[in-house]
Order: sequence, then C-alpha cells, then structure tokens
Amino acid sequence: MFRPADELALGRALEVARAALVTGDVPIGAVVLAADGTELAAACNAREALGDPTAHAEVLALRAAAQVVGEWRLTGATLAVTVEPCTMCAGAIGLARVERVVFGAWEPKTGAAGSLWDVLRDRRLAHRPEVVGGVRAGEAAALLESFFADHRA
Repeated sequence: MFRPADELALGRALEVARAALVTGDVPIGAVVLAADGTELAAACNAREALGDPTAHAEVLALRAAAQVVGEWRLTGATLAVTVEPCTMCAGAIGLARVERVVFGAWEPKTGAAGSLWDVLRDRRLAHRPEVVGGVRAGEAAALLESFFADHRA
C-alpha cells in the first residue's frame, strides 16, 4: 500500500540516480531505509564506472546497508528504487529479507516485480516483500527516456 513517505523516498532515489550520468551509467537510483525511515544507504548504477555487470543500484545499496546494519538481514527495511527491479536484483532483495520495495517506473522488458515476472511475490519463495510500484513513475521514466535519447544521439 502506498504511503506518503514513499514519494519522498523515490525523490531521494531520483536524486541518487542522477549521479550515474557522470559515468555514463543508466540513471537508476536506490535507497535503503530502516524501519524508522532513517536512510541506511543509497547507490546509483555503476556498471560502467566499476566494470561490473552486477553493479546495479539495488545491489550496491543493499551491500552498503548491510555494512551499516552489521549483518546481511535487512529486516524491516524499505528499498526505494527508480525502476522496477530485474531478476538479479529481485533475488538479492529477497535474500536480504527486505520488508518493502517501492519503485517508480515499470520495466516491461526486464521487470521482476510484476511486469515480465513477479519474482518478489512468488508464493514458492519463503520471503515475499510488500511491493508498491508506480510511485513517481512519470519522473523516473522521463529520466530514463532522456538518458537513452541522449545516448543514442
């Protein structure tokens, strides 16, 4: 269910996403919030910057949040991300035991939170976070559309 704080979290993720433009990475941002709303970590895509195919914003933010918390379980945490997570990120989110996932733009080509697949809510899995999609979707989609228009030009 949508919460007023979700818009703020997505706003922060959008800010973080813009940092990826400096390195030529796709501008996707992710923020991990503790149960009380405190920001634990934030990251943008860094595949180009790090030469690492797994350096998606979600994975980097989860890694950083786990270091802050001091363990891999992010129980009670919310992950806000500008674009619907892919299957790799959805797997990492489930393994980290994130409680809620809030995302902006839907990703019909690779989305794993309801578009192409629904890995996060698959009943066969032991952990299924709450998923809220489409928060500030227009802004998130516009950021990607602008990036790809510039990138192709």
